[in-house]
Amino acid sequence: MDIISQLQEQTNKIAALTFNTFGALQRHSPALRLSQNYPEPPANPTEDASNFTEQPKLMSAALVQAAKQFNAVAALPLASGVEEAQLKRIAELQAENDTVGQELQRQLEAAEEELKLVH
Repeated sequence: MDIISQLQEQTNKIAALTFNTFGALQRHSPALRLSQNYPEPPANPTEDASNFTEQPKLMSAALVQAAKQFNAVAALPLASGVEEAQLKRIAELQAENDTVGQELQRQLEAAEEELKLVH
C-alpha cells in the first residue's frame, strides 16, 4: 500500500472516530435550559452512567492513537523515482507487446499464404 493510501485510510479512521465521539457526547450530555421562559428539561436517562464517564476517555485515547499513527505514516519518506521506474517498466512492456504483435502478424500472414496454397 502506498503512502497516499495509508494517509487516506488514517484520515478516514480519524474522521470516523471524531464523528462517533461527538455523537456519543451529544447523546449522553445532560439537557440544559436555554432560557428562563422554558420549562426545566427532563432528565436524560443514560443506559449506564459509569460507562459514560469512561467513554470520553477511551474515545479521546483512540483519537490520539489514530493521530499518532497518521503522523508516523506522514513522516515516512516518499519513494523517490517510483514514478520514473513505473514509466520505464510501461515503456518496456509496450516494446515487448509491439515485438509480440509483429511476430503474431507474421505468423498470421504465413498462415494466410499457406491457406491460399491449400485452396
